[in-house]
Amino acid sequence: MTAATPARALPVPPWALAVTAMLSVQLGSALSVNLIGQVGAAGTAWLRLTMGALLLIAIGRPRLRSLRRRDAPALLGLGVATGLMTVAFLSAVERIPLGTAVAIEFLGPLTVAALRSHSAKALLWPGLALAGVVLLTEPWQGVVDPLGILFAVLAGAGWGVYILLTQRVGDRFTGVSALALTIPVAAATAALIGVPQAAGHLSLGVLAAAAGLAILLPVLPFSLEMLALRHLTPAAFGTLMALEPAIGVLLGLLVLHQTPAPLQVVGILLVVLAGAAAQRGGRRKPPRTSLPVGARPPGVAGRGGTCCSFRREVAATTATSTVRRCGTSAGPPLAPPPRSAAPRRRRPPGGSAASRARSSRNP
Repeated sequence: MTAATPARALPVPPWALAVTAMLSVQLGSALSVNLIGQVGAAGTAWLRLTMGALLLIAIGRPRLRSLRRRDAPALLGLGVATGLMTVAFLSAVERIPLGTAVAIEFLGPLTVAALRSHSAKALLWPGLALAGVVLLTEPWQGVVDPLGILFAVLAGAGWGVYILLTQRVGDRFTGVSALALTIPVAAATAALIGVPQAAGHLSLGVLAAAAGLAILLPVLPFSLEMLALRHLTPAAFGTLMALEPAIGVLLGLLVLHQTPAPLQVVGILLVVLAGAAAQRGGRRKPPRTSLPVGARPPGVAGRGGTCCSFRREVAATTATSTVRRCGTSAGPPLAPPPRSAAPRRRRPPGGSAASRARSSRNP
């Protein structure tokens, strides 16, 4: 038996990789604003997802032979949810500040985490985050864009559905292979609205910008998150993920010059606090299904394409693999008990009774 190879030491702290991944996600969203002005929100989503799909197919090389008929609904559903979520979020960013859009969208996974905790106290955290969103949007000022908020709410709902479907797909496929299967579906979904919107506005510059944005999201965040998760627990990673709304506000300030008011800063702090608190007790039990293709177990899911949703606990995969190989929860397969040999009957002296009778008849 060979010992497990220990994870190679990282030259930087693992939390720095996780934060860099979130910075890449929000920087991609901030830089998408310029492209939105040229080809529209849906057109930007379509181009970004299409370029990302091409890159991920080249990297992941998905094995179509490993697909089963029962995998199709979850894969297609996840791809459609990703496409609609991306279109809705970029439509929100087109109308409201980036930090506000991220905070409202964050209500989706936060609500999912609270509902799955099976604790009435956990519902406090979505309520706290909602209070922070109210401070962010400042509806009493009379300058709220209701359509932008509606798009952000739809993106949050899509993120919640995305998490649930990600865990189903994650029980069967690894991050790269799942991305290479679901992101093309997401691109095709966004194409229904994005192609008519972007038609007549495409150029080499637009395509190059879309390719660069695809690297920022999802290719680069996925790579960084996979490295970070080898050295972080899912709870620690989820707590770091709660910083994403604050990072959105920061990049909205630096890139888009969207300066938040003091009350809005308090609102974003409430959202971050709620997100960090909701991670307590939010770990998922290892699935009882068959070993995933590529052996990647489920855990925390995020929004950086399907990749982010494949943030998983490696130990759970080892346990699942052991169950399938050995038929037990741990340890090597048990050897079958030795077969007890039947005692040999000793012949009486002179042979058997039949042979003695034959010899008496034939002297």
